[in-house]
Amino acid sequence: MLRKFPYHIEALTALALIAAPFVLPYLGFSPDTVNRILVWGLFGIGFDILFGFTGLLSFGQSAFYGTGGFVAAYLLTRMGFPNVVLALIVGMVVAAVVGYLIGLIALRRTGIYFAMITVAIAEVFYFVEFNPLSAWTGGENGLPGVPMPVIDLGFIHLEFSAGWSLYQFIAVCYFIGIVIALRIVRSPVGAIFRAIRENPVRAAAVGHNIHGYKLTAFVVAAAYAGFAGGLLGVMQAFMPPDAFTFDTSGQLVMMTAIGGTGTLFGPLLGAALWLYLQDFLQAALGLGATWRLVLGVVFVLLVILLRRGIIGGLVDLYHLVRPGAVVDQAPSETAPATAITAHRPPPHPDRIAIETRGLGKRFGGIVANEDVNFRVHEGEIRGLIGPNGAGKSTFFKMLTGEMRPSSGQIFMFGHDTTHLGVTAVCHLGVAKSYQINQLFNKLTVRQNLTISALSRARGEYRPDMLRDVRNMSELNADVDETLKMLDLTARADVPVSQLAYGEKRRLEIGLALGTDPKILLLDEPLAGMSPQERTDTVALLKHLAIGRTLVVVEHDMDALFNMADQITVLSQGRILAEGTPAQVQKSPAVQDAYLGGVHE
Repeated sequence: MLRKFPYHIEALTALALIAAPFVLPYLGFSPDTVNRILVWGLFGIGFDILFGFTGLLSFGQSAFYGTGGFVAAYLLTRMGFPNVVLALIVGMVVAAVVGYLIGLIALRRTGIYFAMITVAIAEVFYFVEFNPLSAWTGGENGLPGVPMPVIDLGFIHLEFSAGWSLYQFIAVCYFIGIVIALRIVRSPVGAIFRAIRENPVRAAAVGHNIHGYKLTAFVVAAAYAGFAGGLLGVMQAFMPPDAFTFDTSGQLVMMTAIGGTGTLFGPLLGAALWLYLQDFLQAALGLGATWRLVLGVVFVLLVILLRRGIIGGLVDLYHLVRPGAVVDQAPSETAPATAITAHRPPPHPDRIAIETRGLGKRFGGIVANEDVNFRVHEGEIRGLIGPNGAGKSTFFKMLTGEMRPSSGQIFMFGHDTTHLGVTAVCHLGVAKSYQINQLFNKLTVRQNLTISALSRARGEYRPDMLRDVRNMSELNADVDETLKMLDLTARADVPVSQLAYGEKRRLEIGLALGTDPKILLLDEPLAGMSPQERTDTVALLKHLAIGRTLVVVEHDMDALFNMADQITVLSQGRILAEGTPAQVQKSPAVQDAYLGGVHE
């Protein structure tokens, strides 16, 4: 019943925030500690969107935390700014702008190199705050005298002071922050964030501008950090210089890991445990500075025992003890009936879908393809065969924009795509299924197909972060239709990691199909399938060829010759022969080069 209410998480969060002042004091939490937890929790929401949902580990969030905090504090203490809330918003906007500029630099690299760039950024900001800008930031003294918020709406006048009074203001800020974050992760942008975390290569291949979305996540995280930094100054009536330190970023990472990444609430829970233990170890046990050692051991144990954090561990426990909590439907065994009954019109002899002129690719002294002149008519099923090392995969990568050719030109429907990237080529109507499955393995089947369909519906990039993807009825109808075509409807809400191999191969085709391509490139779609699965998939491919042009690389000669209108044979990077399946079968050159010299 609770799940049918779409905003139950928001409602439970509001109830928890209302109940906290009445419950937490009995558990040993002081109001100051609770306020600090909320500030860290708000800080961590943005970081979790960046790391937990998008997969970008940043150690430089303290730069934006300090920037937003010091801008707000400077306005309130040095400039006499009268409105605390407006000053917090200005600090947040400045932090977001700085995040955008830094993101343009940092996101040029990925993985550990991106993380190291963010470490350097944090150190640069710390140095700048203490030296060149010390006249504005107060240097090691910080900015004292940050006022408490006052809200005057005419019909109501609210003045907040320290303790539980200020808690009300910070709790409202946290609630607004979590509501916005939930809207973001439920939006099309949130779905693409997850796709980038799971498989950025495939996210780009189905038509998403992953650099644009990574930059969006980076700016969102910077904005949350900036607002939280402003709240820190308000809470302490003093903006401390240690907001810029690397230690601040490190604590944020550890709190999020303890609570659970990809949950939004993980940083809040991690901060609660972290700060409670910090106060307990220092005050109750009198450990002094030794508390860091003890807390470090606790952190290591939690990471080892609960790899997905506390919330992830609770979810796993829930699935373990509750029967039926994990969807475990039986694999489907039948192929879509629509694939067998469809009638495909003949190719258009006067319309060229794909053309390459003198196409070549070299890797140093190694020639993968050379002088490939290739032409496929619209509506045709073209088979592409050749021995291992013939250059088929490299040729496919050049057609899709994954790899730039060393020479020659590529045309799709008359458009020169030689120097276009994979995302731009996808939006010209070209899609590819991979020889080795490139799926979003931790997402469900439906989520996989939704990510592909979003590209067709929204283009390369659209920052519609407050739109709920569940309410996009036309897109969801398209996904349902694709599920039916692939015979995966019964498996729609199953994680991809639980699918049988044949189902994964069909889903691999479905991801390419989701962009509604005019040209579909299939790299060994029958690889690893049973004989019955091969027969069913051939029928599916014939159905998919209605209104589309297909180019198929396949080693199953019987299946390919039964399906294709024309066959092209590659050998040593060049075209050896072209013709109908019957002509290719009878070619002595093909038999010598590919079939081992076995003549008819």
